[in-house]
Amino acid sequence: MKKIDIDDELYQYIASNTQSIGESASTILRRLLNIHGENDLAAKEKPEQPVTHEVAKTTQTTEHTSSTENKKSAAVTPLTQAHASVFNILNKEELAMQKGVVGRFLFILSALHRTHKTDFSAVLDVQGRDRVYFATSKEALVNSGSSMNPKNITDSEYWVMTNSNTTRKKMMLHEVALGLGYSAEQAEKIRDYL
Repeated sequence: MKKIDIDDELYQYIASNTQSIGESASTILRRLLNIHGENDLAAKEKPEQPVTHEVAKTTQTTEHTSSTENKKSAAVTPLTQAHASVFNILNKEELAMQKGVVGRFLFILSALHRTHKTDFSAVLDVQGRDRVYFATSKEALVNSGSSMNPKNITDSEYWVMTNSNTTRKKMMLHEVALGLGYSAEQAEKIRDYL
């Protein structure tokens, strides 16, 4: 076994896909990447052509290793693009540990941002009749009204107004989810996490 360093976002994604207590990261990744030991069998049958299983190894010395990595990349791309869903990374246990409604609100928005980084600018269209709810800077929110209590959405350049009641926050989450392409039913489920 090799040890690798991964960023917090990737760790949260792996942890959120745990199906049983004590499940190893390798087992989770094998399931997510649909790798069921086929490469292990190939390596045992053909020891003269090494197959790279470790993510951290960056130097490829054989054509076989390079082609294996290309196949792994191809397998990862559809998973992250075609099936991008906040439900894949939203960890209910971590959500429950957040401090209050505002903490859960920011946690859900952060998960939506991680899932939909390229489309997340759609949140800027979510506004009230007289209030701006989202902006790309704290100053933009502060200047748009009084008592906004702007908070940064973790690991993003986006800020959100948090000085509203829970019902309004739920409505904001619902609108954000719809703007990011979720169905009405999925948007309601996201809203109800708050």
